Amino acid sequence: MTVLSFPFVGQAYQVMDVVNGGTIVGTVTLQGPPPPPKAYNLITFPDPEYCGRISTGNGWRLLRDFAVNERHQVKDVVVFLHDVSAGKPFSLSIPRVEARDCQFLPFTTVVRSGHGIEVVNMDPVMHDVQAYETSLLQGTRVLFNSPLPFNHEHKRGDLHATHNHAPGDSLVRQFKLSKGRKTFVMQCGFHAYMESWAIAVENPYYAFTDTQGRFVIQDIPPGTYRIQAWHPSVKEAIVKTVVVKPHTVMSIDFELPSPTRRQTAYTIRTPPRFTAAALGRPVTIEPLVERQHP
Repeated sequence: MTVLSFPFVGQAYQVMDVVNGGTIVGTVTLQGPPPPPKAYNLITFPDPEYCGRISTGNGWRLLRDFAVNERHQVKDVVVFLHDVSAGKPFSLSIPRVEARDCQFLPFTTVVRSGHGIEVVNMDPVMHDVQAYETSLLQGTRVLFNSPLPFNHEHKRGDLHATHNHAPGDSLVRQFKLSKGRKTFVMQCGFHAYMESWAIAVENPYYAFTDTQGRFVIQDIPPGTYRIQAWHPSVKEAIVKTVVVKPHTVMSIDFELPSPTRRQTAYTIRTPPRFTAAALGRPVTIEPLVERQHP
């Protein structure tokens, strides 16, 4: 058996050969209807023509709390194990988030405290990264705030119609989360509908749900662990206890409670309070990349 240790917040995670590991599979569904999306009047934000390439067709940009299918299966949930002190290599270091078509992608990811994150602007417009750590009990603290320049060799042309994505200079920031704060969130200071969320993990036993809400975690050392399903729009911790046996595939499903309270003050208004006339110039907003539906 080969065992290697490396520094980590709290108890050090150790790398060892896992020859009799088990596997956990499952599905995550949303219990109840998804909440209405947040709606942003593009006229009130910079770059309405370009960012309006994803919009409703009448000037609104939507941000949904959950990506769910017709069976209420949820995409982009992070499912991860607690209490794993040793196991397969933990290679995660700096995840990459892209600003593309005025959205941060991926919407959810994982981070390691004491490491960092890379953010790259693929758009031909300027973005501004505002990053925070947060928790329900301790509130929110600013981690960093930095402009995210675009690639100046973009062939801008008619940005409303089409362009080729090209990376600007990478923004890499190292950060250390405070004790008790496990959630990391980024928002664009120019375009409030751009968000990306992350949860801090302490070992490599995590997975993201796909469009069918499915996840797989493999090569788990036999033992008893806590397994958690995390999504930024679910405020309570959804945690179960699991006993992993050698060479065994076991199934664990999660149901996430849909929020019952009103989630946002950003709603579609008809007619909108501000129209293109407020800009004093002609504005054409067309959903050339994606037409959103409330």
